[in-house]
Amino acid sequence: MSQEPESDGLATRAIDTVTPGYFGRRDVEMDAIGWALFLGLVILLVPLLPFLVIVWAISKLFEQGASRRTG
Repeated sequence: MSQEPESDGLATRAIDTVTPGYFGRRDVEMDAIGWALFLGLVILLVPLLPFLVIVWAISKLFEQGASRRTG
């Protein structure tokens, strides 16, 4: 059909730029904020875990009872 060769979309040569390359650094500030949020969630959710287990167990019991009545 077309006479153009098919390209896989990859660059075939390096592009010259004026700006220096960015090699990055470790973002310690955001790392500390992330750990603080994680620990805050753990402190809040661990005390709620027994209640979540109780609600899950009750829902499984009701589910089992409903399947016995219909099945």
